[in-house]
Amino acid sequence: MAVFNQKSVLDMIKEFRKNWRALCNSERTTLCGADSMLLALQLSMAENNKQHSGEFTVSLSDVLLTWKYLLHEKLNLPVENMDVTDHYEDVRKIYDDFLKNSNMLDLIDVYQKCRALTSNCENYNTISPSQLLDFLSGKQYAVGDETDLSIPTSPTSKYNHDNEKVATSFIRTIELGGKGYAPPPSDPLRTHVKGLSNFINFIDKLDEILGEIPNPSIAGGQILSVIKMQLIKGQNSRDPFCKAIEEVAQDLDLRIKSIINSQEGVVALSTTDISPARPKSHAINHGTAYCGRDTVKALLVLLDEEAANAPTKNKAELLYDEENTIHRHGTSILTLFRSPTQVNNSIKPLRERICMSMQEKKIKRV
Repeated sequence: MAVFNQKSVLDMIKEFRKNWRALCNSERTTLCGADSMLLALQLSMAENNKQHSGEFTVSLSDVLLTWKYLLHEKLNLPVENMDVTDHYEDVRKIYDDFLKNSNMLDLIDVYQKCRALTSNCENYNTISPSQLLDFLSGKQYAVGDETDLSIPTSPTSKYNHDNEKVATSFIRTIELGGKGYAPPPSDPLRTHVKGLSNFINFIDKLDEILGEIPNPSIAGGQILSVIKMQLIKGQNSRDPFCKAIEEVAQDLDLRIKSIINSQEGVVALSTTDISPARPKSHAINHGTAYCGRDTVKALLVLLDEEAANAPTKNKAELLYDEENTIHRHGTSILTLFRSPTQVNNSIKPLRERICMSMQEKKIKRV
């Protein structure tokens, strides 16, 4: 049986990308590696606890216990004699919804989809669920890899799609609507206007780069620069944290350029796919309608390489950075997601508010 390692995972991901139309709904689906899966599970358990007890928190022991059970269950491995926390079905649903709303798939989903698609393919018949379990559990650390894919990763945050729309709508209402559209003082998001505005502006900057810079190498470099400046904002440039961010940014910039060079080489070998009678039309489509497409594809390759990395050995450091004061500048993912609850229907539609205003005036006249 072949050794299942990081290269095996990356090969599997490449096969998934090649057949994405048959396996998922979007070419831009993001894939979760072992660490991202564990973080998503932690958030799902914290959300479940909040729904049942009101506290958005979860213990490390419960996360690790559920992590072991989740891997076995999703891989259809025996779970009869395994311990499991309360409300596991609810946690599993929250986990699945989180990935779906974020347009993400975890490595087990990718493995099962590729295996079903290529059931007669020798490569996937030699990979067993137990091998993937060992890899995701950290029992195999890049054994027999031809290349070392384990490199420092850039800090990432994953936001639920619905919550992002709520925050975006809130800020757009304030920015564009004026005082007449301002949410009521009781809205809990009011105390976070500055932070939310900064976040929306940050996302706008990234969208602007993708929409206006067709060169993927330049666009990728500028995206990294914007993210880097956001991370080190307000920090001492001599601080080890800032130096680490600078090193990671430089490394990622080199990797993005390497990916783009590889992609350009592949395109150069397949130019026969483009009709020589329509080069101008192709150039127009490539430079306008698909502006930013090459940049996104390069960034997806970069994220795919990250997803193929072996899991972090120290789970406590990964999950509870700030709360255990392991790193002075570390931030627990729970802290990032511990946000106020939006008041239902706090921002009424314009038509409804006009009707209410007219009713109030009629009452005053009477």
